[in-house]
Amino acid sequence: MSAQLAALATRLRPMAVSDVTEVLALERQVYAMPWTEGNFIDSLAAGYEALVLRPVPAGRDPKPQLLGYMLAMKGVDEMHLLNLSVAPEQQGRGLARLMLDALCGICREQACPQLWLEVRVGNQRAREVYRRYGFSETGLRRAYYPVQQGPREDAVLMSLAVAP
Repeated sequence: MSAQLAALATRLRPMAVSDVTEVLALERQVYAMPWTEGNFIDSLAAGYEALVLRPVPAGRDPKPQLLGYMLAMKGVDEMHLLNLSVAPEQQGRGLARLMLDALCGICREQACPQLWLEVRVGNQRAREVYRRYGFSETGLRRAYYPVQQGPREDAVLMSLAVAP
């Protein structure tokens, strides 16, 4: 654990519908083509694995600032990471790794030995985070992501074998 992360006491908990407004605000900061409120509500209603990351409350603040969130969908013998986001001002502090650690724990609990994700070809920072974590680039999905103007962007398919 990095010294920066150790200095930031955090708490992961299941995402609730009451978190969606704040999650959506962060989603809009991070992505040019963000998910909609309906995407998040539908994911929660479908029972997807969804976590929010916040600092441990200090004093009387019952709901401290959202640091990040993630959503994943269970398949047959696998988990698919759909969305993992960290607040821009918190990036580089190991929070994505913390959420990936939690997701790998969920994979173990649910007997999902394989974790998959797609990432935009142009998102080099995220691709590097996933590579450092141990993911391998296993394929390319052509024209996978919508863009505001121009042709759709390709996605790199990445996978991670989750040890039992």
